[in-house]
Amino acid sequence: MTEIQKQYFQQILKKYNAGKASAKEISFLESYYRLFEITEELPLDSAQELAIKDKIKYQVDQHITQHEKSIRRPGLRYTFQQYAVAAAVLLMLSVGSYFLLKRPDSTAQLFIAGRHLAPGSNNATLTLADGSKISLAGSANGELATQAGIRVTKTKDGQLVYTVEKTNSSGKTSVYNTLETPKGGQYQVVLPDGTNVWLNAASSLRYPAAFTATAREVQLEGEAYFEVAKNPDKPFRVRSHGQVVEVLGTHFNINSYQDEPGIKTTLLEGSVRVLNADLTSAAVLKPGQQANLTSGGQIQISNVDPEEFVAWKNGKFIFTDANIKSIMRQISRWYNVDIDYRGEISKEKFGGRTSRFTNVAELLEILQLTDQVHFEVQGRRIIVMP
Repeated sequence: MTEIQKQYFQQILKKYNAGKASAKEISFLESYYRLFEITEELPLDSAQELAIKDKIKYQVDQHITQHEKSIRRPGLRYTFQQYAVAAAVLLMLSVGSYFLLKRPDSTAQLFIAGRHLAPGSNNATLTLADGSKISLAGSANGELATQAGIRVTKTKDGQLVYTVEKTNSSGKTSVYNTLETPKGGQYQVVLPDGTNVWLNAASSLRYPAAFTATAREVQLEGEAYFEVAKNPDKPFRVRSHGQVVEVLGTHFNINSYQDEPGIKTTLLEGSVRVLNADLTSAAVLKPGQQANLTSGGQIQISNVDPEEFVAWKNGKFIFTDANIKSIMRQISRWYNVDIDYRGEISKEKFGGRTSRFTNVAELLEILQLTDQVHFEVQGRRIIVMP
């Protein structure tokens, strides 16, 4: 939260405590306070926190009716902040049984049916050069393997670390490892050159156990965030489905899921060069820019908010003008669920943010409160309906 945002929040808070806040300001304050999981940034002391909770609890009945009506107004652009006060109250007060009685039947049923769908966690499989596989979720912390003078260690905070114990001077081609996350999994690896890589759900990274060639090259499927260790003598390259990204040392994110429209490379720091497979199109990115490699092999450059595209790595969902199918693709990968569409799905755009570690039922409830989309949960399948 910036200083300007803090001042604005404090102004609304004073009006709220004095009983002078408008309905729009009340909606903003209540939603912002809990629903989007950013309370650690709010300028509140413990006394203020208790005061606002007590007041919100007192006003629950008055606000629910008002906001349930407002979410059905046609012709509006739908955002989580505007239309999710009911769900916000549930999260703020942790009184699910109380609020369950206040929900429409369809929302209550959704909460009950989807409460078993927990978010993802640190989970991956490491495949070594000899083909042996190690489940990182089930393995103990400490040394996992030694290969070609490289020690592979699992740390207590869920990282895979490669440490060079002796230089591989044999001149032979490096042996390769593959780190693979399932749906509902993520993992972080520190490569032998010191490069940090965060791997998102349903993704894989193939890399040499030691970078002995003239370039450091890895192969990505899915999505990963890279913090590349600087080495002017050895460029770092990421290959992913018809794209090559080349850097010397920088921070960037690549989304190369095959079910997404194009490969998106988002730069946070430094510079990167993006090329298509046949090297007929290339572009150099500046921080805050994104390259989208289309199915036709063209590279399109746009200015973006990088926070949105690395939100997954920071434990958040951030949606900006996202359609429901884009949102559901992320939900499918992170919560390990199948998505089934029935009927003509709304083309409205949604925006908002929430923690990636909330139960999926709560996220679906927020979307459903817009009255533009509805859900049914059957086991590990989410049915999306108009």
